Amino acid sequence: MTAQPVSPNTVLANALGSAEDVLAPRIRTMQPARVTFVVGTQINGVPHLGTSLVQSLTFAAAARVRARFGIPVDVLFGALDNAPHDVVDDPATGHRYQRAYAHALGEAALAKQVDELYRPLFDALSERLSIPYSIEMYSRQQAGEQFRLTWLRAQRRIDAARWWLDPAHGVPHVRVPCPVPGCGWAEKYAERTRILLDAEHAEVHAVCLHHGPYEAVIAADGGGYLDLATLYRNLVKETAAAADRDRLSVMVKGGDWVFGSTLVDNALTAIGLVGAQLPTRLFCPQVVTDTGAKLSKSLIREGRASLPEGSAPWMLDTRMWPGSLSEYAERLLDMADVLLADPRHFFRAYSAGELGRLMSQPTRSVTTT
Repeated sequence: MTAQPVSPNTVLANALGSAEDVLAPRIRTMQPARVTFVVGTQINGVPHLGTSLVQSLTFAAAARVRARFGIPVDVLFGALDNAPHDVVDDPATGHRYQRAYAHALGEAALAKQVDELYRPLFDALSERLSIPYSIEMYSRQQAGEQFRLTWLRAQRRIDAARWWLDPAHGVPHVRVPCPVPGCGWAEKYAERTRILLDAEHAEVHAVCLHHGPYEAVIAADGGGYLDLATLYRNLVKETAAAADRDRLSVMVKGGDWVFGSTLVDNALTAIGLVGAQLPTRLFCPQVVTDTGAKLSKSLIREGRASLPEGSAPWMLDTRMWPGSLSEYAERLLDMADVLLADPRHFFRAYSAGELGRLMSQPTRSVTTT
């Protein structure tokens, strides 16, 4: 028998025939030459079930869009190497500092980590559905001309958007780490960071944990490392992606992003974007515990939450899956077919135990045509 979840109807599900229908209005209006499904994650540990679920649904959704609309598709994996690796408090000032994975480990070590922990599943999904993919480190993305020009334009309108991007304080964090070789520390909340905008660049003044005051220049063609707070980073990333008029970028996110994206959209509107300039997003099911909270590796690791009933260790470390990688990819795609085929199954959350049940029973396969 096919493993089928039991899902209630919702307002959104009642308006759709299948999950990818939410993308149809933008595809029909824009008529793009290509659709790129953009999915990202912080590469600050081993992948867990939630990561694999979103990644497999990204490939499966791309396959369904290709089959339905006859448009070439691909997947772009954004590896967020700006995730904090070290966070410390300066005893002299009380300010909190962080150093990102990019600065703590370096490009070569991070590339190896991505190759070992993420690329094998991407290779399996790509081969299974004949969908090409690419990987882009945030370090490389932030250094790109389009990303930096977009940030410079957004920063000039920051007064209009700042309360959407930081409702608590109205100061969206812009971190430009200390440029001294081998350092890379930056104030986590950028309290003493000052940004002076010129016609073609920004001059950033900040204070390092070890080296005191420093300056950096952010220009379209280079300069310091541009690390933005999460909501601000997404505003810039999504605006930059919209500049390609022939390509539709679909931002694929976990369900926990629904609430945050509302703030990003209001910020985008505040800086002047309208209509088709706003991002196209696909929110995937969220993995939750029996309390309804998002399944969190960090809370379980810290002893503040327990492994939920019906779950298994491999759900927190997918390398522990009791089988081959090929089988793991196949089970994920089989489950993706079930979830995507019925919007009642897609636009909801799942307990870890229910996903374990769906992964353990035979399901239908994703079409590859």
